[in-house]
Amino acid sequence: MSKIKLIFNPYSDRGRSGQKASDLRAIVEEHGGADWVGTEHPTHATDLAAKAGLEGYDTVVAMGGDGTVHEVINGLMRVAPNHRPKLAIVPIGSGNDFAYASGVNMDPIQAMMRVFKGTARPIDVGSIRDNNNRLEYWNNTVGIGLDGKINIMSRKITGLYGFILYFTATLRTVLQDYESSHMKIWIDDQPVDEHDVLMFTFGNGPREGGGFLTTPASKIDDGIFDYVSIKHISRISILQLIPKVMNGTHVTDKRVTIGTFKKIRLEADRALPIHTDGELWSPYEVNTRTVEAEMMAGAVQLIT
Repeated sequence: MSKIKLIFNPYSDRGRSGQKASDLRAIVEEHGGADWVGTEHPTHATDLAAKAGLEGYDTVVAMGGDGTVHEVINGLMRVAPNHRPKLAIVPIGSGNDFAYASGVNMDPIQAMMRVFKGTARPIDVGSIRDNNNRLEYWNNTVGIGLDGKINIMSRKITGLYGFILYFTATLRTVLQDYESSHMKIWIDDQPVDEHDVLMFTFGNGPREGGGFLTTPASKIDDGIFDYVSIKHISRISILQLIPKVMNGTHVTDKRVTIGTFKKIRLEADRALPIHTDGELWSPYEVNTRTVEAEMMAGAVQLIT
């Protein structure tokens, strides 16, 4: 019988995930049971997932939203590949963008049943390192510049959640914090460009912010990452682009540059605000000016 660790975030979905997790216990017991543990503080799921690998668990289940999945994957990546547990996701958060990209059933009951009856397939994971030698793993998107600023702004807004929160944060950021960074860009070790960049987003999955299709062509298991870059344009122009980003049609706009990479390096003339999978990784005070991201193809086995 498989040894399964269930890690759930009781604070996901405005604190309602604890009850959702409780409602799923009967399904778990019907299928032989599992060991449950709740997170108590930020990054706790990372430590718990890494510990599960060391303790010989076969599967680690991330029960929560995108933040919980991000932390669990960071924990799994601490475990040697030959001992790394498989990953399963039960989406009980407010965003669940990576679950959407993964083909996970968005009904928590059905998703929990797949933990026991599903099959595993390899998915890609990215690493990102900055000039301060900080290392993080990411599984869905990395947002740099405007994308990172929107993440910072979203944390200042109360009473809104999911897509509406990020849409509101986007409008406020465009009005209040609209600066570009001069960047030098290398893709797969080749210098490709140098210009003023408003926003640069890496994509393993197509969707972020509860519904923005920022990198719509991204697939989590194709061995390559997508990127979207927007040079400095007027506020009016970016406001015109926002509806297109919502449905993924911005990639055909001449103001947008798209491409793919397995390795990328960015050097900027100022501090870069950065989120990884919706988690704020680099606020301004960290002073991140150089980042390198790299593909780790098939690094995690995902059960769906």
